[in-house]
Amino acid sequence: MTEQQLPAWADPSVSPADLDAQGMSRRGLLRRAGLFGAAFALGSAATPALAASGRGLGGNDPRLAYLVGDHHVHSVYSHDAKYTFAQQARAAARYGLDWMVFNEHSNFGHARYGAALEHQEILKARAANPRQLIFQGLEWYIPAAEHCTVFAAPGPHEVDLLTRFELAYDGKLLGYDKGGAADADTARNEAHAVKAIKWLAEQRRSGYVDDVLVLANHPLRLGIDSPHEMRNWRDAAPEIMIGMEGAPGAQGAAIPGWRGATSIRGEYENKPSAQSWAGYPADAYLTYGGFDWATATVGGLWDSMLAEGSLFSITTNSDNHRTVFDTWKNGDWPAGQNFDSTGKLPDPVNTDTPQPGSDFWPGEFSRTHVGVTRYGYRAVMQGMRAGRVWLDHGHLLDGLDVRLKRDCDAGRGVTLGGRLRVRKGERITLYVTVTTASRANPQGILPELAHVDVIRGAVRGRVADRDAWQAPDTKVVHTKDVSGRTGTYTLRVPLTAGDESFYVRLRGSDGNRHGAGYLGASVDPHGPVPHEPGNGDPWADTWFYSNPVFVDVAGA
Repeated sequence: MTEQQLPAWADPSVSPADLDAQGMSRRGLLRRAGLFGAAFALGSAATPALAASGRGLGGNDPRLAYLVGDHHVHSVYSHDAKYTFAQQARAAARYGLDWMVFNEHSNFGHARYGAALEHQEILKARAANPRQLIFQGLEWYIPAAEHCTVFAAPGPHEVDLLTRFELAYDGKLLGYDKGGAADADTARNEAHAVKAIKWLAEQRRSGYVDDVLVLANHPLRLGIDSPHEMRNWRDAAPEIMIGMEGAPGAQGAAIPGWRGATSIRGEYENKPSAQSWAGYPADAYLTYGGFDWATATVGGLWDSMLAEGSLFSITTNSDNHRTVFDTWKNGDWPAGQNFDSTGKLPDPVNTDTPQPGSDFWPGEFSRTHVGVTRYGYRAVMQGMRAGRVWLDHGHLLDGLDVRLKRDCDAGRGVTLGGRLRVRKGERITLYVTVTTASRANPQGILPELAHVDVIRGAVRGRVADRDAWQAPDTKVVHTKDVSGRTGTYTLRVPLTAGDESFYVRLRGSDGNRHGAGYLGASVDPHGPVPHEPGNGDPWADTWFYSNPVFVDVAGA
């Protein structure tokens, strides 16, 4: 890969509105396809899935349009990034994002100065770009663990909520960062993280903010997010703590010849430390097809949480700090100033020489697709909470629609994140509608989907061992070879309800790199595999993943 092969990061003469008019944004594509009119017209009149409520068998979710976004983007208001709001927003528009979260690192300078300054820029950006949904967020240093995205719906208290939360609950600011087995304060710190999530839930219940969500970032990068901590966060307020990054940012870290011979996609180049949970194997610190081990392992940590019968969503994002092959560098500090005293880095300057970096621009490589029934901030948050989420790398797909319904029903059935209620022994069908990539991705490659895998796991209820990370009854049950198929087509996968409730989720790839999954070929015959250190071209190994659909068997 050369610098010349990559598209320009942004053209300062082209506004997001111009890009939209030229058909370069996702919104323009959706409008031309008629999806906004058809799906958003449903609005609040759409009937949500009630399959798990006991009010009848089956389920009937609304039609959806999918908005593309990124919940993990940094700017000059993070101490280790370098781009302005305008640079990030322009790049997001160029690569077709509908929504994005500026997710700045916690820091005393950020809490005292940066958050309020950032908020004023966000207000201006929202006014100037009403079609672009721009959230303000915070990258929370979880007490005793790693990082989370915390973001709120726009409103009069959004910045106050984030600042109060940062000062009262951030592990780095409080010195509550230790969480190892030998650390005296581990129990206190872990409890403070739970208290923090409950506090956010109370702010939503009280109406102080319209909505707030939390997602764990790069969970296995350091191995310090233990299974019991992740379960504790989820159980503290499942309507707030909704999931984790299934794939981290920094996907350009291992482009051959770029960062070095030991580089790994996602910058997952760490070894276990005294802070790491001892139960993770050494292979957990790698990425598999660019995805975190917790997600990529069929029958692994993510599946062990889903097997409890509770939704826990996955996402992907850029975590953009410093873009690969970019020529900008941080500006120089004026005399006497620093981040602690200003809460903002100097604006970057162009050097005309490639600078160090591991990231892609928002939407350039990693995309999270959220199903909504109307366009807006709260609609995106509601779609994420409902689990109507699928993700892809490298623009592998133009579209994905998943429906599961009883063969005897005439309705639409339920979709990602939903629950279908059935009788034991009943026949059901999974409908997977794929729209293949219709144009070259930002690397100039027309992606081709090679296979679609259906993964099924039994739901057994809450585990006694809160540190369990395996789901022994989860495996790939169907693989569909779709090589050479183009356009829009629907796969029909027959399923039968047995004695116990279960879930299904989807995965697929370009077929370039795969092998036996981490727990063996009998569980996953052709799953993602780690790349050779320093030789992980992300464009040559792209995957999509979906959230699960649950099947509740009556009487199980």
